[in-house]
Amino acid sequence: MSGNFISELLQSITERGRDLLAKARGQEDATPAGLMRLAGDLLRRRGEATGVALAEVVLTRYAHLPEDGRRDFLQHLAQDYGPDRDRLEKAIDAYRTDATEINALALHEAAEPRRQELIRRLNHSPGGTAALVHMREDIFRHERDLPELAALDADFRHLFSSWFNRGFLVLRPIDWNTPANILEKIIRYEAVHAIRNWEDLRGRIEPPDRRCFAFFHPRLVDEPLIFVEVALTQDIPDAIAPLLAATRSGIKASDATTAVFYSISNCQKGLRGISFGNFLIKQVVEELRRELPKLSTFVTLSPVPDFARWLAGALSSETSILPQDLRDALAELKDEPPHELPESLKRPMLAAAAIYFTQAKAAGNQPRDSVARFHLGNGARLERIDWQGDLSEKGIAQAYGLMVNYLYELDDIEANHEAFADRGEIIASSEVRQHLRRKAAARAQEKTPEKMIEKPAPEPAAE
Repeated sequence: MSGNFISELLQSITERGRDLLAKARGQEDATPAGLMRLAGDLLRRRGEATGVALAEVVLTRYAHLPEDGRRDFLQHLAQDYGPDRDRLEKAIDAYRTDATEINALALHEAAEPRRQELIRRLNHSPGGTAALVHMREDIFRHERDLPELAALDADFRHLFSSWFNRGFLVLRPIDWNTPANILEKIIRYEAVHAIRNWEDLRGRIEPPDRRCFAFFHPRLVDEPLIFVEVALTQDIPDAIAPLLAATRSGIKASDATTAVFYSISNCQKGLRGISFGNFLIKQVVEELRRELPKLSTFVTLSPVPDFARWLAGALSSETSILPQDLRDALAELKDEPPHELPESLKRPMLAAAAIYFTQAKAAGNQPRDSVARFHLGNGARLERIDWQGDLSEKGIAQAYGLMVNYLYELDDIEANHEAFADRGEIIASSEVRQHLRRKAAARAQEKTPEKMIEKPAPEPAAE
């Protein structure tokens, strides 16, 4: 086969791709229905080069649709690009007749929605991965009004779980020498403790007792997926303000014994539900231990984002898991809370928080608190509830100023994870359980003669 033939063939393919791209940049049939026809054409094509060009056409055209047009396109994908029904029924019949591994595989392949193959082909386009992540953000905006989008989202989640698995992720340190376009995104994506300006960012990543790490993906080179900010200290902190203070006195990294993960931020909304944080923390621990062998304690200083909302409901509900004595003690919080809670509320507030962390449940019998689900699922221990840990406006609104420490005891991580995953046990320190004992003792005192309460209340089992 001559070189001229190969050259002419490649040129022909390239010109066809250019024609498709030119059509995308024009105005011809720039509607959701027209885009669906292009998507169908992409699924039918077998040529890789023209397929890549057509994938770029589809994504370019989609990006230029108005909001309602993108919604209609997503709805079409959800409704019209499920499994091939004829092929699926034949595969079902074949497996029922002869339940072999080959027929099981054919059934599995036939059951796959055609949407998944379309998404794979769209991903071949230059910039396709980023475009698909943004497309999933559009699904989130419309899924409440269009329940059928749940199936489409399941396809995205299935594929993203493979494309963004740990083997493809790259851990990079973030410091003052990191390119400015990435640093700007760190400022923008910080979701826990807002970074006010460049000087504020510098204070978090340049001092010798500060570290920041982020995961990146090869197809999203300058887009961090998730990042963690770390403070190197000599003890476990109980408040965020001293860690972030511009005038704080730092320490030498070599003098630190404790690494504090005080902010973990997911950056890409379209990757919601794709877990990176467990890998991130484990790898950062390994990196820090290699650099600083004296580090012996790895702990978080975490927000409690849903506690105030939960407590407001618990104080108003007659079926609340809060005992009546705590509801009475905290009754004043039904009104607008003060910026700084009085010391008289400390004991009942910590008792209520201990109940929240150990007994309040969400769907699937999981802990109500999303941050707790994350860290407990990674094998951490609920170590301490911090009174007045965050007195910022956000901290008061979310949790009446409470924060919490989760301890990553390296020798216990695996056992803690298995206890939580297999049996739903919440591993908590004796200090946290002490708040529960005080609550139990207070209830016993109401019902028992004083001479009968010399014996301490029994310690509740871990949940």
